[in-house]
Amino acid sequence: MTAPIDPTTTSAWAELTAHRASFTPDLRGWFAADATRVERFSLPLADLHVDLSKNLVTDEILASLVKLAKETGVAARYQAMLAGEHINTTEDRAVLHTALRRPAGIEPGLVVDGQDVDKDVQDVLASIDAFAARVRSGDWKGVTGKKVTHIVNIGIGGSDLGPVMVYEALEPYATAGIEARFVSNIDPTDMGQKVKGLDPETTLFIVASKTFTTLETLTNARLARDWLWTALAEAGVDVTSDEAKADAVAHHFVAVSTALDKVAAFGIDPTNAFGFWDWVGGRYSVDSAIGLSLAIALGPDVFRELLAGFHAVDRHVAETPLEKNVPVLMGLLNVWYVNFLGAQSHAVLPYAQQLHRFAAYLQQLTMESNGKSVMWDGSPVTTETGEIFWGEPGTNGQHAFYQLIHQGTKLIPADFIAVVNPAYPLEDGGQDVHALFLANYLAQTKALAFGKTAEEVEAEGTTGALVAARTFAGNKPTTSIFAPSLTPAVLGQLIALYEHITFTQSVVWGINAFDQWGVELGKKLALEIAPAIEGDDAALAAQDASTQALIAYYRANRG
Repeated sequence: MTAPIDPTTTSAWAELTAHRASFTPDLRGWFAADATRVERFSLPLADLHVDLSKNLVTDEILASLVKLAKETGVAARYQAMLAGEHINTTEDRAVLHTALRRPAGIEPGLVVDGQDVDKDVQDVLASIDAFAARVRSGDWKGVTGKKVTHIVNIGIGGSDLGPVMVYEALEPYATAGIEARFVSNIDPTDMGQKVKGLDPETTLFIVASKTFTTLETLTNARLARDWLWTALAEAGVDVTSDEAKADAVAHHFVAVSTALDKVAAFGIDPTNAFGFWDWVGGRYSVDSAIGLSLAIALGPDVFRELLAGFHAVDRHVAETPLEKNVPVLMGLLNVWYVNFLGAQSHAVLPYAQQLHRFAAYLQQLTMESNGKSVMWDGSPVTTETGEIFWGEPGTNGQHAFYQLIHQGTKLIPADFIAVVNPAYPLEDGGQDVHALFLANYLAQTKALAFGKTAEEVEAEGTTGALVAARTFAGNKPTTSIFAPSLTPAVLGQLIALYEHITFTQSVVWGINAFDQWGVELGKKLALEIAPAIEGDDAALAAQDASTQALIAYYRANRG
């Protein structure tokens, strides 16, 4: 594996530093002087229309950013990833989430470390399709012979954030009479709320854990198993014997895992375990067997369309010159904002209620990937890395935090996402409500870009101190993303877009976007602290003074 290139040593970085020194953003002036700016800065990405024209860049800056991508080897590292090279250096693994969405029969085939990746992926997909069809048709039945009406996915991190986001986004496609619920938090309230009102005879649990050792997931799986036995007994089903309990679990639990011995020990038939591979990171896994809940609730065809959307963007990144490569350009713009204009956060603002969990999904994807302070060879980074990703769907956000973006002192680049055709078209007294909604989508980016001058405020009759309060500086950067409608393919394209934005930034910064050692430390310490909470004085004595005091407070106040 090649050593990372320090971006600050490249000629492109020097150019960008010079651009920054003389840079005065002027979106009003740029638009007024350049009738072709929108056309030049608007690009297609599969079904998406992406307008970059309201970003704080000139043609010269964008050219230097593209040069930076070339000098840091973005395209070459992407090809290395596609080929299965072990670009996850700290874990010595390939990174092949893109293989999960390769169509059957694609040439040339992909063999990595002696493994026929295409065959393995298609075999699992076929198993998912077959199982989903059984559940949806009623061929798979609960222990009392009833059809499944509810599935509960038990996972955390990538085993939860992806499935729940996609399920919410594609809810209009859930037409088979099967509702999905998702449990992730170890807070017992999460499990308690998610099983409330469920019929144990018609509920199927999916335990999603690659190693079948994840603390939160296994704890919740045991809670779900206890709930199943108790609720079945309350419904008059005999589950008093070990054999009856095992039979109930076999009918109401399946797994997404490769640890078949642990799956069997839990009571799940290993033939009902759907595997994936160590080259699939959790935050990149929604298009693997982790999406089993989606294939069941939404249907195998919808899941395949989702995969096709992912693949369309993968192809775009692989085949499109950097100058027109949408994910690469968006990643480079983020580098410009973070490293040269001082931005620390990035807002994602979907004007589509179905995408209300999209920002939460992106938080793991982007911040777990690029929240690093060492390069992939272990040397310290030479630049700022990562951004805080956040957001809410419009117009809710307009009544919450947009004030800070419009008139605050922080630079917050924002991506606005919308669809032309809503899933639920409604009218209010003859007014197309979606058109009104999109008027807000368009108005916000216009206001952020062009602002409102003091002269314009005064022309409306405002005087005195109120003029300054009602003046908007403008030059707040935004990207507008439009799609015809939120289809499974479009959703796959949106997810893959941000995967590759994240990847582009990681290569420029020279970091490994595919490990997450910072997450592991907290898990290890939690296991050490748990005995202290439960009364182990020796474990308590091993803690720092603050932790000891907090545990003492807990013990004193626990009812």
